[in-house]
Amino acid sequence: MEFNINHIIFMIPALLFAMVVHELGHGYVAYKFGDSTPKLAGRLTFNPIPHLDPIGSILLPALLIIFHSPILFGWAKPIPINPYNFKKISVRIGSAITSFAGPGMNLLSAFIFGILFQILSSKSALQSMASTFGVGFVESVIFPLLIFFKYAVSINVILAIFNLLPIPPLDGGRILMSLLPSYMEAKLAEFENYGFIIIVALLILGVINFIILPPYFFLVSLFLGN
Repeated sequence: MEFNINHIIFMIPALLFAMVVHELGHGYVAYKFGDSTPKLAGRLTFNPIPHLDPIGSILLPALLIIFHSPILFGWAKPIPINPYNFKKISVRIGSAITSFAGPGMNLLSAFIFGILFQILSSKSALQSMASTFGVGFVESVIFPLLIFFKYAVSINVILAIFNLLPIPPLDGGRILMSLLPSYMEAKLAEFENYGFIIIVALLILGVINFIILPPYFFLVSLFLGN
């Protein structure tokens, strides 16, 4: 994602949307499995305010923008879920599916925004809208929408890939814990308190870039049709 300071107005709503649908994915699937905890906590809403985390939703994105980071991401407050309330599926399988639902919603969102980008950016569509509504409409409405769609694809993809890293407490770590035998799950759970320290260390060392960037560039190019 090429950083442009003038595009902050498009990046912020794209990031907020990506974080909200991520948490809604977790919460809605858990609710459908029989856990009312997300609903009782008031988290099954598109209103971003209940989902905002001071560090992950505000401070980190602000720092990434200030330092002209090539990627923008963040996180919302984890949605409360109690897998022992699941009535329609086992705790372990339900936990794995619920954990994947967040990144899954990000990938689905990226796919939808990518389709919209490809449709509206096609030469035939632009010519048709210009002849029907005028060049001014294309420049003032369609071009800004295309910028938003592009950032929405990029941010949703990076959130999905980052959260699927098999490091607790990220979603990938929780999926792995749900699928491992109980004794291995317990050993992996011991690292959960140190998960973010490990992630920060990997970020500083640049290791995560080698893991995240190849699938990121592939998926963004695929969804945007580049």
